[in-house]
Amino acid sequence: MFIYLLLLTVIVTVEAQRVTGQQKTDSCLCKINSSIWTFPAFRFEEVTRQVQICEDALNEFTEKVRNTNAELPLMEATLQNISARLTAFDYLHTSGLYSALHLRQLNQELEEIHQSVNETHRQNPNKETHNLLSELNRAKNDVQRMYRDDFFNLETMKKRLRDLNNRAQSCKTIPNDFRSSCHKRILTRISSPSITKLNSISKSYISGAWGRDALLTYKERYWEHCLVSGNKHGNTIRVYNSLEDFMANNNYKDEEVAPSYSHENAVQGSGTILYNNTVFYQCYSTAEICSFNIMTHETKRMQLVDAGIDNKFPFCYYSCRDWTDIDLEADQDAVWVIYATEENHGNIVVSRLDPLELNITHTWKTHLFKRSVTSTFMVCGVLYATRYVNTYQEEVFYAFDTTTGKEINTLSLSFEKVSPGIANLNYNPVDGKLYMYNDAYLLAYDTFF
Repeated sequence: MFIYLLLLTVIVTVEAQRVTGQQKTDSCLCKINSSIWTFPAFRFEEVTRQVQICEDALNEFTEKVRNTNAELPLMEATLQNISARLTAFDYLHTSGLYSALHLRQLNQELEEIHQSVNETHRQNPNKETHNLLSELNRAKNDVQRMYRDDFFNLETMKKRLRDLNNRAQSCKTIPNDFRSSCHKRILTRISSPSITKLNSISKSYISGAWGRDALLTYKERYWEHCLVSGNKHGNTIRVYNSLEDFMANNNYKDEEVAPSYSHENAVQGSGTILYNNTVFYQCYSTAEICSFNIMTHETKRMQLVDAGIDNKFPFCYYSCRDWTDIDLEADQDAVWVIYATEENHGNIVVSRLDPLELNITHTWKTHLFKRSVTSTFMVCGVLYATRYVNTYQEEVFYAFDTTTGKEINTLSLSFEKVSPGIANLNYNPVDGKLYMYNDAYLLAYDTFF
């Protein structure tokens, strides 16, 4: 840059000069005035100063670029932190906790519960239904006050609505003989494993379910189901007609619930149960429940509205067990489906199914986050949840009684296992045993009340 400026200065300031010469011998002599080519020191100093200014500006810019490159990762980390912190508020917003439009929905839900309880009260008036009607009327008045005062405390009201709905479900619930058949309602102890064996297909099949038909009392019918397509899908239930055959892997029959693993009636996940010769399970890649009768080969299906699937709300306490979003259970009175919804903030929802009509008759919403649980099972209308203790020990720590709508968080019932992961846990009311699919191992336990 400096040389260019210097040459430019010389070219601009030079002047042409014409002179005459005189020849002497073989030479040409002439006189010229060289003063016009005197080195422009003043101009050179000015150019030097400009070059220095450019260099200083360039160095300053380089330093700013260097500092900016150093600050960019910090700025990026700050933005990510802000985004993460805002995620919770975005969830609250999208869940409608602060939306005035959801007041109308609250009011509609209250009205539906009120109509249901009112109908139950007309058919069977009692103190509980009378008190519940009074509380529902107070809740409706509170919603009207929220309309009037433009003051929204929707989270508190939703929690209150959930509790009222659970009580309403319990009021209209269970047949008259239900309480008498389950008078000892809360589990007190689980034995050491009384049965331990590998599944009959392969040790590599770590997900599945097994047990005994939960209704048949006149004959033994044991069953086994392994998820053989990426521990996600299956289409075959293996059935045995005695415990001896089951233990020896003899005289079994493989019942195909679907023609292939990818058929619409194939099994997804390990939440399968056999009840009265009928297999209940999650249908292939949908929020639907399928039932397959192994005697008639008839398949039915029903929609499980708003249920999270495809590992949205799996069992997850220690490490997530994939494809456990929907869990089917059975006890003395009914088939139950255990799942979670966004509307209930990922907490467990319990629905009671009519096994013949395949429709939901009652639904309860708990406060137990499904991803904080290893597995669940039902006994006498009581939901139990377990959590991981260590590789060889599990603990029942929670219960929800659908008859009273109350939760118990103080249980501590430990029991043994042979491997860390639990794919399925189900209670059988016929023999009072608890059946576990434990990372390809099949275990059974005696239960005590």
